[in-house]
Amino acid sequence: MSLARTFGPLPVGKPLDLGWIESHIPHRGRMCLLDEVIAWDLTRIRCRASSHLLPDNPLRAHGRLGAACGVEYAGQAMAVHGAIVAALTGTEALVGYLTSVRNLVLKVSRLDDLRETLLVTAQRLAGDEGSALYEFELASGGRELLSGRAGVVFGPLCPSRPQGARP
Repeated sequence: MSLARTFGPLPVGKPLDLGWIESHIPHRGRMCLLDEVIAWDLTRIRCRASSHLLPDNPLRAHGRLGAACGVEYAGQAMAVHGAIVAALTGTEALVGYLTSVRNLVLKVSRLDDLRETLLVTAQRLAGDEGSALYEFELASGGRELLSGRAGVVFGPLCPSRPQGARP
């Protein structure tokens, strides 16, 4: 069953825009691939992205954006989820390192030929203060594009930054 189909209403989360995202994860400018967070709670997040349509997308190679680049979209959604949970619990956000991807299923060969926005969904399945396991999915136009699981290991604390501050 598709992760997006099991993703019910999220009463906790309000939409968060690109400015919020850029002020809470290390990715900036063109490397920040997500446009907005449209829903979230303590274990799940759903984001929207249109950067796959940009000719200057930094992940493009040889004039195309391969479907495996969707793992980076999912990784950024996981990072944003961690920042949201840290903000809600009053703790510092930890730096997360993507350490493994498992059960990756690519149902398309590329992302740049899709005309609709991407819907990036991630759900934290397990974890503690040192690591987390997420399930993720990218979809567009009601069609699942890729899915898998990712392991994240947390490193040193991120330096505190005022909202909107640039490194």
